[in-house]
Amino acid sequence: MFTELMPLLRKRRLLLTIALVEDDTIRATVVPQKASDTEDNALTTPLAITGSAEELDRDLPQQLVEFTGAHLQLQTTLASAKAEIEAAAKAAREEARKKISKPSSASSPATPVAPAAATVSRETEAPSLFAPQAQPETTAAEEEECRLPELVTLGQ
Repeated sequence: MFTELMPLLRKRRLLLTIALVEDDTIRATVVPQKASDTEDNALTTPLAITGSAEELDRDLPQQLVEFTGAHLQLQTTLASAKAEIEAAAKAAREEARKKISKPSSASSPATPVAPAAATVSRETEAPSLFAPQAQPETTAAEEEECRLPELVTLGQ
């Protein structure tokens, strides 16, 4: 049993529990512990096997071999995926740096490109609360009608 767990034990600690469930039924559980705080939780998935003592003697070693193999494969897959993601991110950062440091050759410095917002006409823009409002033209009669009466003081 421990021979089958050695490849996994070389990578991380294992918690092994064995409990009597009922009558002659035993549950053996192997729980891999995290090797570091940043490690994926999938690498701590436990293996629990329940059966009689004879069944566990017969089947547990093979189950441990399969569990250890699957666990090591998952660890390798996660590590290679992480490396690929980091390489892609590094390449994207380098590409972005190149675009920033090297101006595009399509536009020449003598003819600046007008921003897209400048080409939008005033008519299609949404009205602003703070924009100056155009005053409607009024006639002299309307202005006369709107004037306040002059103050008249009595007793003068």
